[in-house]
Amino acid sequence: MRVPAHSVCTAIRDDIVAGVHERGSRLTEEVLARRYGVSRVPVREALRTLEAEGFVVTRRHAGACVAEWTGQEAADLLEMRALLEPLCAARAAERRTQAHLKVLRGLVRLGQERAGSGLGEELRALGGWFHETLAQACDSPALTSTLTRLRHKIAWMYVVQPPADPVAAWAEHGAIVDAVARRDGERARALTASHTERTAAAYRVRASQHAVNMSGARL
Repeated sequence: MRVPAHSVCTAIRDDIVAGVHERGSRLTEEVLARRYGVSRVPVREALRTLEAEGFVVTRRHAGACVAEWTGQEAADLLEMRALLEPLCAARAAERRTQAHLKVLRGLVRLGQERAGSGLGEELRALGGWFHETLAQACDSPALTSTLTRLRHKIAWMYVVQPPADPVAAWAEHGAIVDAVARRDGERARALTASHTERTAAAYRVRASQHAVNMSGARL
């Protein structure tokens, strides 16, 4: 059975973000095919996609390599996030469905329940799902895909510190959902802009990564 290139792409991207493939390291089709248990064809297609996304570069005499980035590029990503997340929330207020609201409210409820537990990884995952659902609710494929790529790049370039007050952070999420539910786009935009600005202080640019042995990885 042929493994879809997008599945291979997701696996390689996730490993780049996690530091399995170190910045600047070569990405050899044969080695990657063996690592992920696929043929070279989906690997080749995946590398083209990742190059378009900015995770991979092709160098003369070296072939495909993991891209490297500067501090300025990392700073630009947070600035883009500060502009696009509020736009996303405003559009979600106009276009959300009841199904979106149900998921968003469920995530807020779980986040508020877990906020005092100290389970940082779980709260981080819930926060990611919250923002992904909000992006889906804006009903704009272009904006949703842009935000998804942006989050992948930010996860690659930054370490995010847990919020000092997770209860307050999830209260902000709840207020955003309330505005979206009322179809109050301007309030949803303003609340998200404030939330994004406040949380930016938790982002720290990653130091150089070190490759991790994942030779047995499989899709």
